[in-house]
Amino acid sequence: MKEPKLKTVYVCSNCGETSPRWMGRCPSCGSWNTMNEDVVAEAPKAGLSGGKAAAPVRQEGVTSLTARRLADISTTEEKSRILTGISELDRVLGGGIVLGGVVLLSGEPGVGKSTMLLQLCGAISNQHTVLYITGEESVRQVKLRAARLKVPQDNIYLAAENDVDEICGLIEKEKPELVVIDSIQTMRCMDISSSSGTVSQVKESAARLLAVAKKQEIPMFIVGHVNKDGAIAGPKVMEHIVDTVLYFEGDKMLPYRILRAAKNRYGSTNELGMFDMTGQGLEEIENPSQMLLEGRPLGVSGNCVACTMEGSRPILSEIQALATKTNFPAPRRACSGYDYNRMNLLIAVLEKRAGYFFGNLDVYINIVSGITLRDTACDLAVCLSMVSSLLDCPVSDKLIAIGEVGLGGEIRSVPNLEQRLREAERIGFERAVVPKHSLAHLNAADYPGMKLVGAAYISDAIHALKSDRL
Repeated sequence: MKEPKLKTVYVCSNCGETSPRWMGRCPSCGSWNTMNEDVVAEAPKAGLSGGKAAAPVRQEGVTSLTARRLADISTTEEKSRILTGISELDRVLGGGIVLGGVVLLSGEPGVGKSTMLLQLCGAISNQHTVLYITGEESVRQVKLRAARLKVPQDNIYLAAENDVDEICGLIEKEKPELVVIDSIQTMRCMDISSSSGTVSQVKESAARLLAVAKKQEIPMFIVGHVNKDGAIAGPKVMEHIVDTVLYFEGDKMLPYRILRAAKNRYGSTNELGMFDMTGQGLEEIENPSQMLLEGRPLGVSGNCVACTMEGSRPILSEIQALATKTNFPAPRRACSGYDYNRMNLLIAVLEKRAGYFFGNLDVYINIVSGITLRDTACDLAVCLSMVSSLLDCPVSDKLIAIGEVGLGGEIRSVPNLEQRLREAERIGFERAVVPKHSLAHLNAADYPGMKLVGAAYISDAIHALKSDRL
């Protein structure tokens, strides 16, 4: 059989558009610098020997498909979801693994993606059969990790394979109740001549695995690599066709890992799962507020505690600020775990509305334990920590500040204030600075161990700090 001719094309990593020549901007989606070189087999010309026959003409009313009545499809939780037993993972997934759902799990190298999935396989293998496909390791390497993690191994089946068609055939033959693909960048469709990891291979491999998962109603976890910018490597269409996209985050120098959902068709994308990486694998952190506040310094200026909502869970975090005289013509501003532009906005509000000037000071904001705060309810705590560092006046160790700061210097109300206060009271805080007009909607009797302090403007909260009422 004659070898197919190869040709070079350029494929957009964002939308999959192909072009015979390189262009700086994709003609389809308009993205810049997304055209990547790929090698594919040249299609045979019509009329030549070896070319494929023309597709048959479709006959009207002839099909092999069958439709099911919507009322006959079961939606009960015990039939449509699989509980993993890992509560943090179930929380992020929206209540368990949905039958037929395809989950894309991505993260930095070494963050613990394979470890989490192997622990997941062990957690559900008592009641369900699991097929683990590895394209990066041998079965012996996976066996060694499973022995280290002490996961049950009776109902877990391993296969080291890169051919997608062979994997799909194995899934259809064995019909497992969960499939893990590690990873999609190592998979390859043999009828496509390009190498593994290219745009065409990743897109086609994901599409074929998705078709099998949906047809057989088998849930599937797919591991995806990330590029140097932190985005999932490969075409963006892969994130569109899967049901759930999870990001596994964490500094490899720290033991804490955070699981977030960027997309979830069966649950909220606001939930967050926290894990601790140990020598025996990942362990759930059921009380993240207590963990994040451990070892915080007491009686030190520039520290204040805030409460952020991650889905339905309130989490307390320590905010550290440092304002010091600059040695440069332009003062430095730096953030770790907080939005840089938001910090500059709050500094401008403090200078304009409260009269505290940072023009000749370097300002640094740090969120302890590596967590990232995106909730505007942390504005008041950030402002108090910066002023506390400027005045060298410590904020009380038993105080928490909750409120959004507007451009007029006003402290605005935040959602889920009752849940935040209950969490702070449970941890042991005795005073809380909250928006003044929110006090009318709160019952002080619900928080017997906590004193609520209302502040209408940022200047009111700072005045209370200076007069040692906080």
